[in-house]
Amino acid sequence: MTLTGDPSTTLWTTQEAANAARVEANTVRNWRYRRHLKQARTDKGRPISNAAGQPLYRAIDVIRAETATRDRDRRVYRVPAPATH
Repeated sequence: MTLTGDPSTTLWTTQEAANAARVEANTVRNWRYRRHLKQARTDKGRPISNAAGQPLYRAIDVIRAETATRDRDRRVYRVPAPATH
């Protein structure tokens, strides 16, 4: 998915966010559950949903969540060096 427009005002559904981040929709749901991603809110603090009642997320928040979790998950595991006696 190509990002067009202002990422702070562009709103995505869970599936659109997953497509943009190249992850599964359940991953986006996990980000929300783990508080890496918050549902977009109005100026009055009310959650924003589409007509079907699906939560919407700001593109910039999706980008931040994806970056934070990607960087954290890139662990390097090394084989311990053989002990020398």
